[in-house]
Amino acid sequence: MPRATRRDHIIDIAIDLFCKHGFHATGVDTIMRTAKVSKKTLYNHFRSKDELILASLQVHDSSFRNEFMKDVSALADTPRGQLLAIFDAAEKWFGGQNFFGCMFVNVVGEYSDPTSPMRAVSLNFKQMIWRYIFELCENAGARDANGLANAIALVFEGSIVTAQISGNTHSAQTGKTVVGQLLTIYL
Repeated sequence: MPRATRRDHIIDIAIDLFCKHGFHATGVDTIMRTAKVSKKTLYNHFRSKDELILASLQVHDSSFRNEFMKDVSALADTPRGQLLAIFDAAEKWFGGQNFFGCMFVNVVGEYSDPTSPMRAVSLNFKQMIWRYIFELCENAGARDANGLANAIALVFEGSIVTAQISGNTHSAQTGKTVVGQLLTIYL
């Protein structure tokens, strides 16, 4: 659903362009032209391209996580089922026409400086996804919720990268099979 303000519109356009073309390859002129805003309007809302990238990452973080968690909850009503449903929701994501991999992994690939604020936002996103998985593991009664969460997060990330690189949306179902086996060990 489109968001209301001009700033929101610019962010939505920027997210789409950054996901499709990358952060460095997407210039401010392309963003302005696609969003149909002037340079003055863009810079009234964002002091720099980096500030726009950070705002885009923060907005995408919130909207993606909320939507993803809603999808998982709609697919299963028990914590064990939701641990498996993570991969059903991922397969839906991978099959979408706007799937270009994980925006947060992509930005880390383009900003190698470990002190980059883009990397900090990405780390925060990945930590929140891990905490979500960890809480599901705890609620499912895992003997080692930390170990299981680490394993599931690793399989999840591998599924994302495999889908991005190979175009194989079924990597999520392979991940689900692996997690199903892990659950028999940990639960």
